[in-house]
Amino acid sequence: MSLPAVGEREWSDADAALVAAGAGRRVRPWLRELAANALPAVVGMAAILGAWEAWVRLRDVKAYLVPAPSVVAERLAADPGFFTEEGLKTLEGALLGFGLGAAVAIVLATVMSQSRLLERSIFPIAILIKVTPIVAIAPLLTIWFGFGLLPKVFIAALIVFFPIMVNALIGFRSVNPSALALLESLAANRAEVFLRLRLPSSLPYLFAAFRFSIPLSVIGAVVAEWFSGDRGLGSVIYVANNNLETDTLFAAVFTLALLGVGLYLLTAAVERRVLFWHESTLDLR
Repeated sequence: MSLPAVGEREWSDADAALVAAGAGRRVRPWLRELAANALPAVVGMAAILGAWEAWVRLRDVKAYLVPAPSVVAERLAADPGFFTEEGLKTLEGALLGFGLGAAVAIVLATVMSQSRLLERSIFPIAILIKVTPIVAIAPLLTIWFGFGLLPKVFIAALIVFFPIMVNALIGFRSVNPSALALLESLAANRAEVFLRLRLPSSLPYLFAAFRFSIPLSVIGAVVAEWFSGDRGLGSVIYVANNNLETDTLFAAVFTLALLGVGLYLLTAAVERRVLFWHESTLDLR
């Protein structure tokens, strides 16, 4: 007959307490960082919404002119599935357009980084695309590609193309001269120099462009939906504006804002994970 070990119950409780304390110490810095980053934004947004609500109530502004935030919240709560579904349609076009625009921009920047002659040939065309008003060509894209997904993809791609291309080109050219000389002394070819030096050096510039451009892709998708009549939040805004349904309009705008902020935060999180070694992602305060 075996006897229970002396102090076994007390040791288990103490061990559990130590494990819980260690987990708490690991979680607390993350919570403090989250609070430090999110709390100012939450307080600022609450102040703006509170001032907006008070102004509408005190001035007795008609709902068809400017609805109160509480009215917009009620509209969102009344039909969340509708705004989610339409938001996903806009998100689909935005992400596909962002992917297409980023791919073309990086390929062209890679080509231009290898030759000044090619840069002088391609860059003016890129500037011409940049200065062309998207609103002017959106109807043409709708005529050419129909009332479906393609116009959204192309317009979103056009909007994100130029900033990504410029940042990628600067990143490919911003290499350490000593590292470049070392690779050349080792008889590295252009492909090896690009993969081992130029591409890693360009990542901070690329992610900066991604953070700036990915919310713009949502705007491009919305502009396309205004003209194409396809489903999405842009179409919801257009129809609601014509019908003076400002609560629906503001609810769609709020959903768009959530999409843009969410994409930005997701890109920033990926950047911190990929560029953990770079000083731009380090907290040096």
